[in-house]
Amino acid sequence: MSHSPLIGLQFDNAFTRTLPADPVSDNYRRQVAGAAYSRVHPTPVVAPSLVAHAAEVAALLDLTPADCASPAFLRVFAGNEVWPGMDPYAMCYGGHQFGHWAGQLGDGRAINLGETVNRAGQRWTLQLKGAGPTPYSRMADGLAVLRSSVREFLCSEAMHHLGVPTTRALSLITTGEPVMRDMFYDGHPKAEPGAVVCRVAPNFIRFGNFQLFAARGETELLRALVDHTLRTDFPQLGAPSTDTYLALLAEVAARTAHMIVHWMRVGFVHGVMNTDNMSILGLTIDYGPYGWLENFDPDWTPNTTDAEGRRYRYGHQPQIAWWNLVQLANALHTLVPDVPALEAALAAYPQTYEAETQTMLAAKLGLREFNPATDHDLVNGLYAALSLTETDMTIFHRRLAELPCMAEVSPEAMLATISPAWYTAAAVTDAIKTDVLAWLKAWQARVQLDGTPDATRRHAMNAVNPLYVLRNYLAQEAIDLAETGDYSRVRETLEVLRQPYTEQAGREAYAARRPEWARQRAGCSMLSCSS
Repeated sequence: MSHSPLIGLQFDNAFTRTLPADPVSDNYRRQVAGAAYSRVHPTPVVAPSLVAHAAEVAALLDLTPADCASPAFLRVFAGNEVWPGMDPYAMCYGGHQFGHWAGQLGDGRAINLGETVNRAGQRWTLQLKGAGPTPYSRMADGLAVLRSSVREFLCSEAMHHLGVPTTRALSLITTGEPVMRDMFYDGHPKAEPGAVVCRVAPNFIRFGNFQLFAARGETELLRALVDHTLRTDFPQLGAPSTDTYLALLAEVAARTAHMIVHWMRVGFVHGVMNTDNMSILGLTIDYGPYGWLENFDPDWTPNTTDAEGRRYRYGHQPQIAWWNLVQLANALHTLVPDVPALEAALAAYPQTYEAETQTMLAAKLGLREFNPATDHDLVNGLYAALSLTETDMTIFHRRLAELPCMAEVSPEAMLATISPAWYTAAAVTDAIKTDVLAWLKAWQARVQLDGTPDATRRHAMNAVNPLYVLRNYLAQEAIDLAETGDYSRVRETLEVLRQPYTEQAGREAYAARRPEWARQRAGCSMLSCSS
Protein backbone atom coordinates (compact mmCIF):
# COMPACT_ATOMS: atom_id res chain seq x y z
CA MET A 1 0.00 0.00 0.00
CA SER A 2 1.45 3.37 -1.01
CA HIS A 3 0.90 6.80 0.53
CA SER A 4 -0.10 10.04 -1.18
CA PRO A 5 1.10 13.50 -0.14
CA LEU A 6 -2.58 13.95 0.77
CA ILE A 7 -1.81 11.73 3.76
CA GLY A 8 -5.34 10.37 4.15
CA LEU A 9 -5.14 8.73 0.74
CA GLN A 10 -3.50 5.31 0.91
CA PHE A 11 -3.74 3.43 -2.35
CA ASP A 12 -4.27 -0.27 -2.97
CA ASN A 13 -5.31 -0.62 -6.60
CA ALA A 14 -6.81 -4.09 -6.69
CA PHE A 15 -8.66 -3.62 -10.00
CA THR A 16 -5.56 -2.77 -12.02
CA ARG A 17 -3.37 -5.16 -10.03
CA THR A 18 -5.69 -8.13 -10.58
CA LEU A 19 -7.17 -7.70 -14.06
CA PRO A 20 -5.51 -7.49 -17.51
CA ALA A 21 -4.72 -4.08 -18.96
CA ASP A 22 -5.01 -2.80 -22.50
CA PRO A 23 -1.53 -3.41 -23.97
CA VAL A 24 -1.76 -0.20 -26.03
CA SER A 25 -0.61 2.80 -24.03
CA ASP A 26 -1.51 5.52 -26.55
CA ASN A 27 -4.73 7.40 -25.81
CA TYR A 28 -6.79 7.24 -28.98
CA ARG A 29 -10.34 6.03 -29.66
CA ARG A 30 -10.48 2.34 -30.47
CA GLN A 31 -12.00 -1.04 -29.75
CA VAL A 32 -10.15 -2.60 -26.81
CA ALA A 33 -10.10 -6.40 -26.73
CA GLY A 34 -8.88 -8.78 -24.05
CA ALA A 35 -8.59 -6.11 -21.36
CA ALA A 36 -10.66 -4.85 -18.43
CA TYR A 37 -9.29 -1.31 -18.66
CA SER A 38 -6.90 1.10 -20.34
CA ARG A 39 -4.37 3.15 -18.41
CA VAL A 40 -4.86 6.84 -19.16
CA HIS A 41 -4.07 10.08 -17.38
CA PRO A 42 -6.47 13.01 -16.88
CA THR A 43 -6.00 16.00 -19.16
CA PRO A 44 -4.61 19.02 -17.23
CA VAL A 45 -6.73 22.20 -17.21
CA VAL A 46 -5.64 25.82 -17.25
CA ALA A 47 -7.33 27.42 -14.26
CA PRO A 48 -9.00 25.05 -11.79
CA SER A 49 -11.16 26.55 -9.06
CA LEU A 50 -12.98 24.72 -6.26
CA VAL A 51 -16.74 25.29 -6.33
CA ALA A 52 -17.64 23.01 -3.41
CA HIS A 53 -16.74 19.79 -1.65
CA ALA A 54 -18.72 17.35 0.49
CA ALA A 55 -17.26 17.25 3.99
CA GLU A 56 -18.77 13.84 4.77
CA VAL A 57 -17.13 12.26 1.73
CA ALA A 58 -13.79 13.83 2.58
CA ALA A 59 -14.09 12.30 6.04
CA LEU A 60 -14.72 8.87 4.49
CA LEU A 61 -11.39 9.26 2.73
CA ASP A 62 -9.60 10.44 5.89
CA LEU A 63 -9.06 13.85 4.30
CA THR A 64 -8.99 16.80 6.71
CA PRO A 65 -10.55 20.24 6.13
CA ALA A 66 -6.99 21.52 5.64
CA ASP A 67 -6.42 18.88 2.95
CA CYS A 68 -9.57 19.98 1.12
CA ALA A 69 -8.46 23.63 1.20
CA SER A 70 -4.96 22.85 -0.05
CA PRO A 71 -3.48 23.51 -3.51
CA ALA A 72 -2.65 19.78 -3.68
CA PHE A 73 -6.35 18.86 -3.37
CA LEU A 74 -7.25 21.27 -6.17
CA ARG A 75 -4.53 19.98 -8.48
CA VAL A 76 -5.34 16.29 -7.94
CA PHE A 77 -9.10 16.52 -8.23
CA ALA A 78 -9.01 18.83 -11.24
CA GLY A 79 -6.85 16.24 -12.99
CA ASN A 80 -3.70 18.35 -13.09
CA GLU A 81 -1.53 16.03 -11.04
CA VAL A 82 -1.31 12.31 -10.37
CA TRP A 83 0.11 11.49 -6.95
CA PRO A 84 2.37 8.52 -6.26
CA GLY A 85 0.25 5.45 -5.57
CA MET A 86 -2.47 6.39 -8.05
CA ASP A 87 -2.87 4.23 -11.16
CA PRO A 88 -5.34 6.06 -13.43
CA TYR A 89 -7.45 4.03 -15.84
CA ALA A 90 -10.68 3.95 -17.82
CA MET A 91 -12.82 0.79 -17.69
CA CYS A 92 -13.86 -1.25 -20.70
CA TYR A 93 -17.54 -2.25 -20.76
CA GLY A 94 -20.56 -2.48 -23.02
CA GLY A 95 -24.29 -2.41 -22.48
CA HIS A 96 -27.85 -2.19 -23.69
CA GLN A 97 -28.96 1.36 -24.40
CA PHE A 98 -32.73 1.85 -24.59
CA GLY A 99 -33.12 -1.90 -24.97
CA HIS A 100 -30.62 -2.33 -27.83
CA TRP A 101 -27.15 -3.87 -27.57
CA ALA A 102 -24.60 -1.10 -28.13
CA GLY A 103 -21.36 -3.10 -28.04
CA GLN A 104 -18.31 -1.48 -26.48
CA LEU A 105 -19.02 1.71 -24.54
CA GLY A 106 -16.56 2.16 -21.66
CA ASP A 107 -15.51 5.14 -19.56
CA GLY A 108 -15.70 7.82 -22.22
CA ARG A 109 -15.36 10.77 -19.85
CA ALA A 110 -14.52 9.13 -16.56
CA ILE A 111 -11.03 8.31 -15.31
CA ASN A 112 -10.47 6.30 -12.13
CA LEU A 113 -7.52 7.70 -10.19
CA GLY A 114 -7.19 4.62 -8.00
CA GLU A 115 -8.55 2.83 -4.97
CA THR A 116 -7.87 4.23 -1.52
CA VAL A 117 -8.37 2.28 1.71
CA ASN A 118 -9.34 4.36 4.74
CA ARG A 119 -8.47 3.79 8.38
CA ALA A 120 -11.67 1.76 8.85
CA GLY A 121 -10.55 -0.63 6.12
CA GLN A 122 -13.13 0.60 3.60
CA ARG A 123 -12.13 0.65 -0.06
CA TRP A 124 -13.10 3.70 -2.10
CA THR A 125 -12.47 4.25 -5.81
CA LEU A 126 -11.85 7.88 -6.79
CA GLN A 127 -13.14 8.76 -10.24
CA LEU A 128 -12.90 12.04 -12.13
CA LYS A 129 -15.80 12.74 -14.47
CA GLY A 130 -15.06 15.23 -17.23
CA ALA A 131 -11.27 14.79 -17.03
CA GLY A 132 -10.62 14.38 -20.76
CA PRO A 133 -10.68 11.76 -23.50
CA THR A 134 -10.03 8.05 -23.11
CA PRO A 135 -9.88 5.21 -25.64
CA TYR A 136 -13.63 4.81 -25.00
CA SER A 137 -14.66 8.39 -25.78
CA ARG A 138 -15.78 7.45 -29.31
CA MET A 139 -16.43 10.79 -31.06
CA ALA A 140 -16.72 12.83 -27.83
CA ASP A 141 -14.18 15.00 -26.03
CA GLY A 142 -14.33 13.35 -22.60
CA LEU A 143 -15.15 16.66 -20.94
CA ALA A 144 -18.09 17.83 -18.83
CA VAL A 145 -19.82 21.18 -18.50
CA LEU A 146 -20.64 23.01 -15.30
CA ARG A 147 -24.42 22.50 -15.52
CA SER A 148 -24.22 18.72 -15.71
CA SER A 149 -21.48 18.66 -13.09
CA VAL A 150 -23.53 20.73 -10.62
CA ARG A 151 -26.41 18.32 -11.11
CA GLU A 152 -24.19 15.26 -10.59
CA PHE A 153 -22.47 16.71 -7.52
CA LEU A 154 -25.65 17.84 -5.78
CA CYS A 155 -27.72 14.78 -6.63
CA SER A 156 -25.09 12.29 -5.49
CA GLU A 157 -25.08 13.84 -2.05
CA ALA A 158 -28.82 14.54 -1.94
CA MET A 159 -29.56 10.88 -2.61
CA HIS A 160 -27.17 9.72 0.11
CA HIS A 161 -28.79 11.94 2.71
CA LEU A 162 -32.23 10.73 1.59
CA GLY A 163 -31.07 7.21 2.44
CA VAL A 164 -30.93 6.03 -1.18
CA PRO A 165 -28.01 3.75 -2.16
CA THR A 166 -25.76 5.89 -4.37
CA THR A 167 -22.29 6.75 -5.50
CA ARG A 168 -20.97 9.84 -3.71
CA ALA A 169 -19.33 13.08 -4.84
CA LEU A 170 -16.25 14.54 -3.18
CA SER A 171 -15.64 17.73 -5.14
CA LEU A 172 -16.81 20.02 -7.90
CA ILE A 173 -14.09 22.01 -9.66
CA THR A 174 -14.33 24.38 -12.62
CA THR A 175 -11.58 24.12 -15.22
CA GLY A 176 -11.37 27.66 -16.57
CA GLU A 177 -11.85 26.25 -20.06
CA PRO A 178 -14.90 26.39 -22.34
CA VAL A 179 -16.57 23.21 -23.58
CA MET A 180 -18.80 23.06 -26.66
CA ARG A 181 -22.13 21.32 -26.09
CA ASP A 182 -25.38 20.93 -28.05
CA MET A 183 -27.67 20.50 -25.06
CA PHE A 184 -30.67 19.17 -26.97
CA TYR A 185 -28.87 17.76 -30.01
CA ASP A 186 -30.73 20.22 -32.22
CA GLY A 187 -27.82 21.73 -34.10
CA HIS A 188 -27.28 24.70 -31.77
CA PRO A 189 -24.04 24.06 -29.87
CA LYS A 190 -22.55 26.71 -27.63
CA ALA A 191 -19.53 27.14 -25.40
CA GLU A 192 -20.16 26.45 -21.71
CA PRO A 193 -17.93 26.51 -18.61
CA GLY A 194 -16.09 23.22 -18.08
CA ALA A 195 -15.99 21.33 -14.78
CA VAL A 196 -14.78 18.10 -13.18
CA VAL A 197 -16.56 16.10 -10.46
CA CYS A 198 -14.75 13.58 -8.29
CA ARG A 199 -17.10 10.65 -7.77
CA VAL A 200 -16.52 8.13 -4.99
CA ALA A 201 -17.78 4.54 -4.61
CA PRO A 202 -16.40 1.17 -3.50
CA ASN A 203 -16.27 0.42 -7.22
CA PHE A 204 -17.77 1.62 -10.49
CA ILE A 205 -18.28 -1.83 -12.03
CA ARG A 206 -21.48 -2.03 -14.07
CA PHE A 207 -23.63 -4.81 -15.49
CA GLY A 208 -22.11 -3.84 -18.84
CA ASN A 209 -18.61 -4.84 -17.74
CA PHE A 210 -19.76 -8.47 -17.55
CA GLN A 211 -21.94 -8.21 -20.64
CA LEU A 212 -19.18 -7.07 -22.97
CA PHE A 213 -16.80 -9.90 -22.12
CA ALA A 214 -19.61 -12.46 -22.44
CA ALA A 215 -20.74 -11.01 -25.78
CA ARG A 216 -17.18 -11.17 -27.14
CA GLY A 217 -16.62 -14.71 -25.92
CA GLU A 218 -13.80 -13.52 -23.62
CA THR A 219 -14.74 -16.16 -21.08
CA GLU A 220 -11.57 -16.16 -19.02
CA LEU A 221 -11.65 -12.38 -18.75
CA LEU A 222 -15.28 -12.60 -17.65
CA ARG A 223 -14.35 -15.20 -15.04
CA ALA A 224 -11.45 -13.05 -13.82
CA LEU A 225 -13.79 -10.05 -13.41
CA VAL A 226 -16.42 -12.08 -11.55
CA ASP A 227 -13.77 -13.59 -9.29
CA HIS A 228 -12.25 -10.16 -8.59
CA THR A 229 -15.70 -8.76 -7.77
CA LEU A 230 -16.42 -11.61 -5.38
CA ARG A 231 -13.08 -11.37 -3.58
CA THR A 232 -13.01 -7.57 -3.36
CA ASP A 233 -16.63 -6.54 -2.82
CA PHE A 234 -18.54 -9.68 -1.79
CA PRO A 235 -16.07 -11.72 0.28
CA GLN A 236 -18.91 -12.84 2.57
CA LEU A 237 -20.24 -15.01 -0.29
CA GLY A 238 -17.17 -17.25 -0.24
CA ALA A 239 -14.43 -18.26 -2.64
CA PRO A 240 -15.24 -18.14 -6.38
CA SER A 241 -17.20 -21.15 -7.60
CA THR A 242 -20.40 -21.92 -9.49
CA ASP A 243 -22.35 -21.62 -6.23
CA THR A 244 -20.87 -18.25 -5.36
CA TYR A 245 -21.49 -16.97 -8.90
CA LEU A 246 -25.17 -17.74 -8.31
CA ALA A 247 -25.03 -16.20 -4.85
CA LEU A 248 -23.52 -13.07 -6.40
CA LEU A 249 -26.39 -12.79 -8.88
CA ALA A 250 -28.94 -13.20 -6.08
CA GLU A 251 -27.17 -10.58 -3.98
CA VAL A 252 -27.01 -8.09 -6.87
CA ALA A 253 -30.70 -8.74 -7.60
CA ALA A 254 -31.66 -8.06 -3.97
CA ARG A 255 -29.52 -4.91 -3.78
CA THR A 256 -30.98 -3.63 -7.04
CA ALA A 257 -34.50 -4.18 -5.72
CA HIS A 258 -33.61 -2.32 -2.53
CA MET A 259 -32.33 0.62 -4.57
CA ILE A 260 -35.41 0.78 -6.79
CA VAL A 261 -37.74 0.71 -3.77
CA HIS A 262 -35.96 3.79 -2.46
CA TRP A 263 -36.25 5.52 -5.85
CA MET A 264 -39.99 4.91 -5.81
CA ARG A 265 -40.24 6.07 -2.19
CA VAL A 266 -38.79 9.53 -2.86
CA GLY A 267 -40.18 9.93 -6.39
CA PHE A 268 -36.81 9.76 -8.16
CA VAL A 269 -36.63 9.06 -11.90
CA HIS A 270 -33.18 8.08 -13.18
CA GLY A 271 -33.91 8.75 -16.83
CA VAL A 272 -31.25 6.46 -18.38
CA MET A 273 -31.47 2.95 -16.93
CA ASN A 274 -29.22 1.43 -19.58
CA THR A 275 -27.34 -1.66 -18.44
CA ASP A 276 -24.07 0.29 -18.53
CA ASN A 277 -25.63 2.60 -15.92
CA MET A 278 -26.45 -0.20 -13.47
CA SER A 279 -24.02 -0.70 -10.59
CA ILE A 280 -23.05 -4.22 -9.55
CA LEU A 281 -23.22 -2.90 -5.97
CA GLY A 282 -26.85 -1.77 -6.26
CA LEU A 283 -25.92 1.91 -6.15
CA THR A 284 -27.51 4.73 -8.09
CA ILE A 285 -24.90 5.68 -10.67
CA ASP A 286 -24.53 8.16 -13.55
CA TYR A 287 -26.70 11.19 -12.83
CA GLY A 288 -27.71 12.60 -16.20
CA PRO A 289 -31.27 13.54 -17.18
CA TYR A 290 -32.78 12.56 -13.83
CA GLY A 291 -35.69 14.24 -12.07
CA TRP A 292 -38.13 13.99 -9.19
CA LEU A 293 -41.84 13.56 -9.65
CA GLU A 294 -43.42 16.88 -8.89
CA ASN A 295 -46.97 16.37 -10.07
CA PHE A 296 -47.68 12.66 -9.60
CA ASP A 297 -47.45 11.01 -13.02
CA PRO A 298 -46.22 7.41 -13.28
CA ASP A 299 -45.64 7.91 -17.02
CA TRP A 300 -43.25 10.85 -16.61
CA THR A 301 -39.65 10.65 -17.80
CA PRO A 302 -37.22 13.56 -17.56
CA ASN A 303 -35.22 12.40 -20.59
CA THR A 304 -35.87 14.07 -23.97
CA THR A 305 -34.28 11.07 -25.70
CA ASP A 306 -36.92 8.88 -24.04
CA ALA A 307 -39.86 11.22 -24.62
CA GLU A 308 -41.53 9.06 -27.27
CA GLY A 309 -41.13 5.54 -25.89
CA ARG A 310 -40.96 6.50 -22.19
CA ARG A 311 -39.02 3.31 -21.50
CA TYR A 312 -37.49 4.80 -18.37
CA ARG A 313 -40.59 6.49 -16.95
CA TYR A 314 -41.12 6.53 -13.17
CA GLY A 315 -43.69 3.74 -13.01
CA HIS A 316 -41.66 1.44 -15.28
CA GLN A 317 -38.41 1.55 -13.33
CA PRO A 318 -39.07 -1.67 -11.36
CA GLN A 319 -39.67 -3.61 -14.60
CA ILE A 320 -36.59 -2.13 -16.28
CA ALA A 321 -34.40 -3.10 -13.33
CA TRP A 322 -35.67 -6.68 -13.73
CA TRP A 323 -34.96 -6.63 -17.49
CA ASN A 324 -31.44 -5.39 -16.82
CA LEU A 325 -30.85 -8.12 -14.26
CA VAL A 326 -31.90 -10.71 -16.82
CA GLN A 327 -29.22 -9.32 -19.15
CA LEU A 328 -26.66 -9.70 -16.36
CA ALA A 329 -27.82 -13.30 -15.85
CA ASN A 330 -27.43 -13.90 -19.59
CA ALA A 331 -23.81 -12.77 -19.29
CA LEU A 332 -23.18 -15.05 -16.31
CA HIS A 333 -24.76 -17.93 -18.23
CA THR A 334 -21.39 -18.18 -19.97
CA LEU A 335 -19.96 -19.35 -16.63
CA VAL A 336 -23.10 -20.99 -15.20
CA PRO A 337 -24.99 -22.97 -17.88
CA ASP A 338 -27.66 -24.07 -15.36
CA VAL A 339 -30.62 -21.91 -16.43
CA PRO A 340 -33.00 -22.99 -13.61
CA ALA A 341 -30.31 -22.08 -11.07
CA LEU A 342 -29.87 -18.65 -12.66
CA GLU A 343 -33.63 -18.14 -12.62
CA ALA A 344 -33.75 -19.13 -8.96
CA ALA A 345 -31.04 -16.56 -8.17
CA LEU A 346 -32.92 -13.87 -10.10
CA ALA A 347 -36.01 -14.59 -8.00
CA ALA A 348 -34.36 -12.58 -5.24
CA TYR A 349 -35.39 -9.46 -7.16
CA PRO A 350 -39.20 -9.83 -7.13
CA GLN A 351 -39.13 -11.32 -3.65
CA THR A 352 -37.10 -8.42 -2.24
CA TYR A 353 -38.93 -5.79 -4.23
CA GLU A 354 -42.39 -6.94 -3.13
CA ALA A 355 -41.48 -7.28 0.55
CA GLU A 356 -39.59 -3.99 0.76
CA THR A 357 -42.23 -2.12 -1.25
CA GLN A 358 -44.90 -3.17 1.22
CA THR A 359 -42.73 -2.06 4.13
CA MET A 360 -41.99 1.23 2.37
CA LEU A 361 -45.63 1.98 1.55
CA ALA A 362 -46.71 1.24 5.10
CA ALA A 363 -44.06 3.66 6.37
CA LYS A 364 -45.04 6.40 3.94
CA LEU A 365 -48.67 6.09 5.04
CA GLY A 366 -47.95 5.86 8.76
CA LEU A 367 -49.07 2.24 9.14
CA ARG A 368 -47.47 -0.17 11.56
CA GLU A 369 -47.26 -2.83 8.87
CA PHE A 370 -48.69 -3.54 5.44
CA ASN A 371 -51.81 -5.71 5.38
CA PRO A 372 -52.12 -7.15 1.84
CA ALA A 373 -55.81 -7.95 2.38
CA THR A 374 -56.73 -4.27 2.68
CA ASP A 375 -53.76 -2.07 1.91
CA HIS A 376 -53.30 -2.81 -1.78
CA ASP A 377 -56.70 -1.19 -2.30
CA LEU A 378 -55.69 1.73 -0.09
CA VAL A 379 -52.52 2.32 -2.12
CA ASN A 380 -54.33 2.02 -5.45
CA GLY A 381 -56.85 4.51 -4.15
CA LEU A 382 -54.02 6.86 -3.21
CA TYR A 383 -52.55 6.73 -6.71
CA ALA A 384 -55.97 7.43 -8.16
CA ALA A 385 -56.48 10.40 -5.82
CA LEU A 386 -53.05 11.84 -6.65
CA SER A 387 -53.88 11.60 -10.35
CA LEU A 388 -57.22 13.43 -10.17
CA THR A 389 -55.54 16.82 -10.40
CA GLU A 390 -51.94 17.99 -10.64
CA THR A 391 -50.68 17.02 -7.18
CA ASP A 392 -47.16 17.40 -5.83
CA MET A 393 -46.15 13.98 -4.52
CA THR A 394 -43.51 15.21 -2.05
CA ILE A 395 -45.69 17.91 -0.52
CA PHE A 396 -48.76 15.66 -0.39
CA HIS A 397 -47.05 13.07 1.80
CA ARG A 398 -45.65 15.71 4.16
CA ARG A 399 -49.07 17.34 4.48
CA LEU A 400 -50.76 13.97 4.96
CA ALA A 401 -48.61 13.43 8.05
CA GLU A 402 -50.14 16.58 9.57
CA LEU A 403 -53.72 15.34 9.22
CA PRO A 404 -55.14 14.15 12.58
CA CYS A 405 -56.44 10.60 12.72
CA MET A 406 -57.19 10.28 16.43
CA ALA A 407 -59.34 13.40 16.68
CA GLU A 408 -62.38 14.75 14.87
CA VAL A 409 -61.56 16.93 11.88
CA SER A 410 -63.98 18.53 9.45
CA PRO A 411 -63.96 17.76 5.72
CA GLU A 412 -63.02 21.39 5.06
CA ALA A 413 -60.02 21.14 7.39
CA MET A 414 -58.94 17.86 5.82
CA LEU A 415 -58.90 19.38 2.36
CA ALA A 416 -57.20 22.53 3.61
CA THR A 417 -54.41 20.41 5.09
CA ILE A 418 -53.48 18.74 1.84
CA SER A 419 -54.41 21.58 -0.57
CA PRO A 420 -50.85 23.04 -0.64
CA ALA A 421 -49.94 20.00 -2.74
CA TRP A 422 -52.31 21.05 -5.54
CA TYR A 423 -50.76 23.02 -8.36
CA THR A 424 -53.94 24.68 -9.64
CA ALA A 425 -56.64 25.23 -7.04
CA ALA A 426 -59.15 26.31 -9.69
CA ALA A 427 -58.84 22.90 -11.36
CA VAL A 428 -59.94 21.08 -8.20
CA THR A 429 -63.64 20.57 -8.81
CA ASP A 430 -66.20 19.54 -6.24
CA ALA A 431 -66.17 16.04 -7.73
CA ILE A 432 -62.40 15.82 -7.24
CA LYS A 433 -62.72 17.07 -3.67
CA THR A 434 -65.34 14.41 -2.98
CA ASP A 435 -63.09 11.64 -4.29
CA VAL A 436 -60.03 12.93 -2.42
CA LEU A 437 -62.05 13.19 0.80
CA ALA A 438 -63.25 9.64 0.38
CA TRP A 439 -59.65 8.42 0.21
CA LEU A 440 -58.54 10.57 3.14
CA LYS A 441 -61.33 9.14 5.29
CA ALA A 442 -60.44 5.59 4.24
CA TRP A 443 -56.80 6.30 5.18
CA GLN A 444 -57.83 7.75 8.54
CA ALA A 445 -59.94 4.68 9.28
CA ARG A 446 -57.04 2.40 8.41
CA VAL A 447 -54.63 4.35 10.65
CA GLN A 448 -57.14 4.24 13.48
CA LEU A 449 -57.06 0.43 13.37
CA ASP A 450 -53.40 0.64 14.44
CA GLY A 451 -54.17 3.04 17.27
CA THR A 452 -50.90 4.92 16.79
CA PRO A 453 -50.92 8.38 18.45
CA ASP A 454 -50.86 11.18 15.88
CA ALA A 455 -47.58 12.63 17.11
CA THR A 456 -45.84 9.26 16.92
CA ARG A 457 -47.22 8.55 13.46
CA ARG A 458 -46.33 12.04 12.20
CA HIS A 459 -42.75 11.66 13.36
CA ALA A 460 -42.43 8.26 11.66
CA MET A 461 -43.95 9.49 8.40
CA ASN A 462 -41.69 12.54 8.28
CA ALA A 463 -38.67 10.28 8.67
CA VAL A 464 -39.37 8.57 5.32
CA ASN A 465 -41.20 11.29 3.37
CA PRO A 466 -38.68 14.03 2.55
CA LEU A 467 -39.41 17.73 2.87
CA TYR A 468 -36.59 18.76 0.53
CA VAL A 469 -35.63 17.02 -2.72
CA LEU A 470 -33.44 18.26 -5.55
CA ARG A 471 -36.19 19.47 -7.82
CA ASN A 472 -34.85 20.26 -11.28
CA TYR A 473 -35.68 23.94 -10.99
CA LEU A 474 -33.67 24.21 -7.76
CA ALA A 475 -30.68 22.67 -9.51
CA GLN A 476 -31.19 25.01 -12.46
CA GLU A 477 -31.28 28.09 -10.21
CA ALA A 478 -27.95 27.00 -8.71
CA ILE A 479 -26.56 26.39 -12.21
CA ASP A 480 -27.69 29.82 -13.48
CA LEU A 481 -25.79 31.56 -10.68
CA ALA A 482 -22.78 29.25 -10.95
CA GLU A 483 -22.40 30.08 -14.64
CA THR A 484 -21.93 33.73 -13.59
CA GLY A 485 -19.23 32.70 -11.12
CA ASP A 486 -21.51 32.80 -8.06
CA TYR A 487 -21.32 29.40 -6.33
CA SER A 488 -23.24 30.40 -3.20
CA ARG A 489 -26.44 28.65 -4.29
CA VAL A 490 -24.62 25.40 -5.05
CA ARG A 491 -23.22 25.42 -1.52
CA GLU A 492 -26.49 26.44 0.10
CA THR A 493 -28.45 23.79 -1.80
CA LEU A 494 -25.94 21.16 -0.70
CA GLU A 495 -26.34 22.30 2.88
CA VAL A 496 -30.16 22.12 2.74
CA LEU A 497 -30.11 18.66 1.16
CA ARG A 498 -27.89 17.31 3.93
CA GLN A 499 -31.01 17.26 6.15
CA PRO A 500 -33.88 16.48 3.77
CA TYR A 501 -36.36 15.32 6.42
CA THR A 502 -35.90 18.18 8.89
CA GLU A 503 -37.65 21.53 8.64
CA GLN A 504 -35.03 24.27 8.29
CA ALA A 505 -35.95 27.83 9.24
CA GLY A 506 -35.57 30.29 6.39
CA ARG A 507 -35.34 27.50 3.79
CA GLU A 508 -39.06 27.33 2.98
CA ALA A 509 -38.40 28.09 -0.70
CA TYR A 510 -36.58 24.78 -1.05
CA ALA A 511 -39.78 22.90 -0.09
CA ALA A 512 -42.09 24.81 -2.42
CA ARG A 513 -43.97 23.52 -5.44
CA ARG A 514 -42.34 23.89 -8.84
CA PRO A 515 -42.98 27.48 -10.01
CA GLU A 516 -44.92 28.04 -13.19
CA TRP A 517 -41.88 29.49 -15.01
CA ALA A 518 -40.11 26.14 -14.62
CA ARG A 519 -42.89 24.08 -16.22
CA GLN A 520 -41.41 24.14 -19.73
CA ARG A 521 -37.96 25.65 -19.22
CA ALA A 522 -34.96 23.64 -20.45
CA GLY A 523 -33.21 22.04 -17.51
CA CYS A 524 -36.35 22.18 -15.36
CA SER A 525 -38.86 20.03 -17.19
CA MET A 526 -37.05 17.80 -19.67
CA LEU A 527 -33.34 17.19 -20.04
CA SER A 528 -31.09 15.42 -22.51
CA CYS A 529 -28.27 12.96 -21.92
CA SER A 530 -26.03 16.02 -22.36
CA SER A 531 -27.65 17.66 -19.34
